[in-house]
Amino acid sequence: MKVEVLDIKGKDTGRTVGLSDEVFGIEPNEHAIYLDVKQHLASKRQGTHKAKERAEIKGSTRKIKKQKGTGTARAGSIKSPIFKGGGRVFGPRPRNYRFKLNKKLKRLARASALSKKTNDKELLVVENFSFDSPKTKEFLKVLENLKLENKKSVFVFADANNNVYLSSRNLKRHRVLTASELNTYRILDNDVLVLSESVIEYLEQNLSQ
Repeated sequence: MKVEVLDIKGKDTGRTVGLSDEVFGIEPNEHAIYLDVKQHLASKRQGTHKAKERAEIKGSTRKIKKQKGTGTARAGSIKSPIFKGGGRVFGPRPRNYRFKLNKKLKRLARASALSKKTNDKELLVVENFSFDSPKTKEFLKVLENLKLENKKSVFVFADANNNVYLSSRNLKRHRVLTASELNTYRILDNDVLVLSESVIEYLEQNLSQ
């Protein structure tokens, strides 16, 4: 599959780059995508939620009424869950939400997400670029040229590109990542995925089954 390479002015450079069918042209596996995104979101959960159970409630241990003769149910403690202010039954406890997925499935999920982006025409390839110094104005100009100013986008570079990253850092709808930081969630959580020319070889080497 051939894709045009654009420059940062949004114009065709006259060059094309070949995209591997193993990474950018497979039938997307929706379940693999679901599992990988679920794992990513689960690992971000703090898991510090906690509700007090009846043993942890502060209150009197006196039996609140006599056992028989009241015409109502027996009650032995004001800390019982049936009373206001009592402990909670089966409330949340601190826990770790992380779970493991094997590497082959994670590679399949990322390749599926990239193929989905390619099929939906939401993937752009731009020539490698950098800035002399961090300037948000310069990055905004690139977004305007690529017609991405009103869209959510992710730019992916093969290696750390500090000046471009710093230029984009205070723009909420746009992210700059390195190839090693790219995951299934980040591939899909945008309107347009922008790949630098040099990152394609890295992705094909690491995601080929």
